[in-house]
Amino acid sequence: MSTVETTSRARTLDIVEHDDRVVVTLYRPEARNALDAAMIAELHQVCDLLERSPRMLLLTGHGGVFAAGADIAELRERGRDEALRGINSRLFERVHRLPLPTLAAVDGWALGGGAELAYACDLRIAAPDAMFGNPEPGLGILAAAGACWRLPQLVGASVAKQVLLAGRRLDAQAALACGLVMDVVPADRLMDAGHAVLDTMARSSATALRLTKLVVDHPGAHPVADDLAQAVLFEGADKKDRMTRFLDRSTGGGRA
Repeated sequence: MSTVETTSRARTLDIVEHDDRVVVTLYRPEARNALDAAMIAELHQVCDLLERSPRMLLLTGHGGVFAAGADIAELRERGRDEALRGINSRLFERVHRLPLPTLAAVDGWALGGGAELAYACDLRIAAPDAMFGNPEPGLGILAAAGACWRLPQLVGASVAKQVLLAGRRLDAQAALACGLVMDVVPADRLMDAGHAVLDTMARSSATALRLTKLVVDHPGAHPVADDLAQAVLFEGADKKDRMTRFLDRSTGGGRA
């Protein structure tokens, strides 16, 4: 695993920087890590960091809870103008567009805005007690920070409507069955499992990961996008070095 460079504590986040990844823990134990204005601002600062110095992101929550929604007291006071600002949705889209892969390690509740933050990540793993849900209509609003269009992309329209309309909550096994999470692991191994996923990706070319993510996420991706991204990679020294090492290890010629 990579080497720890710095550890810092913001008001609502614990942040550990490694040479190839940043580990962020949502930390509002008094509110089950609910997202408030301070956490949103601090997560924007994390995005600033990862846009300036691209690294992978491992995101989790403190105390056996990922994030039990948005801060309802703050949400109650928001009006039309705040809705049009897209306070949460702008952040989650920024997380989604970070240059290198992002992974949410979810234990306990991931509800409302907490679920939408997890949906915005590229990958998710879960502990057995993980629970995803979007109860917003019960509060007189909709899941307007990405769930209404991102969740159908992740799990299909039928399951998404069960969550968004019928109030279904997806436990860890249901989330695994519908592809929302890639694995379910014991809670005491959750972070180790998250780091193992990032370790695997860290062995790949960072540029190849970055361009693959761009092509996969681009709406209506076209074969020309594949060709252009591949052309960039074919001209890089990293490709030749990696393939040469592969062939040197192979006794009978390598295959991709």
